[in-house]
This record gives sequence, structure tokens and C-alpha cells, in this order.
Amino acid sequence: MTFCRRFFSLSIAGKGAVFLRLILVTGVLLPLLFALSCGPAPETGETGGKAPDFTLLDLDGEPFHLKVERGKMVLIIFTTTWCPSCRASIPLYRDIHAAYGPQGLVVVNVDIQEPPDKLRQFVKANQIPYRVLLDQDGEVGMAYGIVGIPALVLIDQDGERISSDTATIVEILEKVYKRTAAFSP
Repeated sequence: MTFCRRFFSLSIAGKGAVFLRLILVTGVLLPLLFALSCGPAPETGETGGKAPDFTLLDLDGEPFHLKVERGKMVLIIFTTTWCPSCRASIPLYRDIHAAYGPQGLVVVNVDIQEPPDKLRQFVKANQIPYRVLLDQDGEVGMAYGIVGIPALVLIDQDGERISSDTATIVEILEKVYKRTAAFSP
């Protein structure tokens, strides 16, 4: 007997019990699933292997080609202007840029799918010193497997993805540039 036939053959009290179970299940399970889907961004993509090459324009309309940076370490920061965690992390990113940029670390921010004018205002208001790139169609974020923001990807001198965990990235940078950071993630 199908569910519909069984349901309609039940008495009013039986229908009420089925309806009550349905309400309880959806009232408990849906909020639980929602709560589990929210939280810190998972580690981005996979580490190891070649970093997907890309070319994006920066806020001045100048192209950034990842392959041109071969021979240097590159830190890619994936963010948006509307993300509270992204905004809260800007001081850490500024510190990383100030500590390791002069030693050769290339720091770029890839902003995902936002209008350039809005982003220009945000960069100016937040005094972001590193280069900001426009991923207007989200292709680069997808190529890197970004599922939560902010997300970091550290690429070594050979173009290999070596980490996407903030604490690990800071440790790697300290070792590579032989400097103890005056900040912590």
C-alpha cells in the first residue's frame, strides 16, 4: 500500500499523528542540517600538485599572470567585501605582506564576483597594501576548489600548492624567510 493511500485511509487522529511526526522531523532535522553547514571555511581544495594557472585583472586594469611569478612564493587570499571573517582577517594579511613581501613573497587578494567600484572603495577604506584581483565570473575560485571564505593558498617557487591552512602557512613562511612573525593567525 502506498504512503498516500495509507495516509488517506487513516482516521483523523492517525493523520494528526503522521502530520505531527512530519513537523517534528522537519523542525528538528532542517535546523540541525543548517547549523552543521555553517561554520569555519574548510581547508580549500587539495594541497600538492601544480596550482592552476590563471590571469586576472587588478583594480588598475593590469593583468596578473600566476605563471609569471614562477620562482617566487605566492600567497593567494580569496575573499569578498561582504564577508565578516574576511574583513576581520585583513590585519593578519597586512602583517604577512609587511613581513614577507619585501623578502619576495607575492601576496594577492582574489576578490570573488564583486563589482570593481565597490571593491575599490573597500580597498581604500581598509588600506589594503597588496594587489587585489577581480575574479568576476568566479572561475579562479572554482579552479582552486574554494568553498568557503576567507581562503588562503600558498604556492611554492615551483608552482606547487603547499598549504591552505593559515597557521601552517605562517609556519612555512617563518621557515622559508627565516623570520619569526610578530603576529599569529
